[in-house]
Amino acid sequence: MQNADFHTIVVASRNTGKVHEFRNLLAPLGSRILSLNDISLDVELDETGNGFGENARLKAIGYSRLAPFPVLADDSGLEVEALGRRPGIHSARYAGPHASDSDRVRKLLEELKESGGGRDARFVCALALAREGSLLLESQGTCSGIITMEPRGTNGFGYDPVFLFPELNKTFAELSEFEKNLHSHRARAVASLLDQLQKLSLVNCQS
Repeated sequence: MQNADFHTIVVASRNTGKVHEFRNLLAPLGSRILSLNDISLDVELDETGNGFGENARLKAIGYSRLAPFPVLADDSGLEVEALGRRPGIHSARYAGPHASDSDRVRKLLEELKESGGGRDARFVCALALAREGSLLLESQGTCSGIITMEPRGTNGFGYDPVFLFPELNKTFAELSEFEKNLHSHRARAVASLLDQLQKLSLVNCQS
C-alpha cells in the first residue's frame, strides 16, 4: 500500500511536455502528479547553482517550502562536446529568456556549424525530491547521442528534434512515447529515484 505522504507529488515545472513525461514515468507510484500551475504556485525560483544537481536541489527544497505536497524538481539539459559542454545548465535560456524551442535549436546548429567540431552530445537529468524544505532523495540520468545536421521528427520538445539516439537511429523527436520513456535521460533518472524509494521503504511501488 502506498505511503500517504506521497499520494500527491508536485513536479516543479510549468513545461507541459516535461510534466506529461513525469506523469508517465512516475506511474508505478500510483501518485497524483501535479505541476506548479496545477497548484497555482506562480513563484519563480532562481537557478543559481553551478550544476544540474545543485539546481535541482535548490528548486526542490525551495518549492517544497511553499507547496502542500512533496516536490520533485529536475534540472536537465544538453551538453555538446564541441561547444565545451554548452548549453549545459543554460539549455532552457540558451537563446534568450523568451526564445522558443525552435530558436534554441537554430542557435545550437549555427554554433556547431561555426565550431567545425564533432557532434557528440549527451542529455543530462538531475532529480531532487524534497518535503517541507528537507531534501529526501537525489538521482541522475544521462543519455548519449549525436546532434543532427537538421531537425527531424515532431514528437517531444526542446532539443529532441536534433538529438539522434544511435541505438535506434532516431532523434528523440522521432521516438514513440514508449521508446523515449525507456531510453531518455529523464527515464533513467526516474528509474534510479524509484529504486531508491523502494529500498528506503518510503513507498511501495505498485507492480
